[in-house]
Amino acid sequence: MYKEVPGLVMFSELGEDSIIVALSDIIREFDSGEYDKKELVYRINKEIHKLLEVGTDYGFDKNLWHDYIAYVIVTNENPFSLTTERMQETEGSANRFVLEDMRIFNHLFDYDFSRLEKSLGISCFSTITDYKSIHKRSQLFNRSVSEKVRKLSDDIEAGLERVGYLGSDKELFSEIDEAAAEETMKTVVGFYRAYGVGMFGLNTAFRLVEGSDPVSFAPINNTDSVRLDDLVGYEVQKQKLRENTESFLDGKPANNVLLFGDAGTGKSTSIKALINEYQDRGLRMIELYKHQMGSLSAIISSVKYRNYRFIIYMDDLSFEENETEYKYLKAVIEGGLENRPDNVLIYATSNRRNLIRESWNDIKDIELDKHRSDTIQEKLSLVSRFGVTIPYMRPNKKEYEEIVKGIAGRKEGLELTEQELLEVANKWSVSHGGMSGRAAQQLIDSLN
Repeated sequence: MYKEVPGLVMFSELGEDSIIVALSDIIREFDSGEYDKKELVYRINKEIHKLLEVGTDYGFDKNLWHDYIAYVIVTNENPFSLTTERMQETEGSANRFVLEDMRIFNHLFDYDFSRLEKSLGISCFSTITDYKSIHKRSQLFNRSVSEKVRKLSDDIEAGLERVGYLGSDKELFSEIDEAAAEETMKTVVGFYRAYGVGMFGLNTAFRLVEGSDPVSFAPINNTDSVRLDDLVGYEVQKQKLRENTESFLDGKPANNVLLFGDAGTGKSTSIKALINEYQDRGLRMIELYKHQMGSLSAIISSVKYRNYRFIIYMDDLSFEENETEYKYLKAVIEGGLENRPDNVLIYATSNRRNLIRESWNDIKDIELDKHRSDTIQEKLSLVSRFGVTIPYMRPNKKEYEEIVKGIAGRKEGLELTEQELLEVANKWSVSHGGMSGRAAQQLIDSLN
């Protein structure tokens, strides 16, 4: 292993904490015969512990070593993986380097740890390569990453079995070695084209890491599984949101979107549902807070060449009179020197139609006709930059009751007649902020 890992070219950046690099160093010392057994076992156990942590975080199973190698391959952003993500044809001289790297990964994939175990009197490698994980709720690990990595791991193993590679007495650059490298490369290329590479390939929703320079993102794991059809009512609004988003995903003209209206009506839920509706079509979402507006341009620059469609999501967007962050947003949406790329849109929600609170001075300016144009245009021009504005207004009594009945119909074991349910719902709305979808959901959640 230690002779092969330094030979990686395209995939050479494995990181300082790489388990592969650490084990390579350990095996080099083991083969030299100059080592302290107790110290070497300690270092091995340390790497096994790290492997178990990764396996637990991502729900790996059966063969943690295979899954880890697959994880390294799918998270390694390099010129080849990024180009393959964006383009269907990637023929070129660089492929020769990649083929050599795949050969090395195959040797790592099928590495025989038994001699270390026998000499050092340990069995940890046998355990991790025949591992049975404890069943965990999906909230305890990143299911999206787990499913994709384990699929690649299984596909690589299946490809190596097809060419008779696993467990064989293969020699470097032998015929079976060449065939196996080509098989693994084909499998990896297929994965990159289907899912992409790195964080954006494995995850669907992200937030900005505070203070990062250059900007970096942290995945948001275990997002709500809600879908648009789960939101009762607001059919016109949902259809308008679907149409704009699908045009965006199809590469057709699409607009930035502002969902405005009363609290608790489903604005945020509608946008969050888009991830579950369209992630398989390459939709990704980045959540951005108002105080992070200054990073907008840097965020867009970091994603504009990726083969995904990004929605930058801003929830509960509004600005006070003395706040100026909205100018960053105006410049990015329209008006800056650099055009917004075709793979980025901004979706925002707000309880205010105009986003920026009007003050008494604004009204006074209008009455006195002083600076009227400046006052109005400065504050309304932000809203006009959202090509699609969708109102989510508080439902009337009949609509509220339909929402209550729709949500109640999904709950098992609810033993109330329709009349009893509506009586409780109307009393609930009086003491819980009025009639809204949020109030209806809270009511049904409270009923046994």
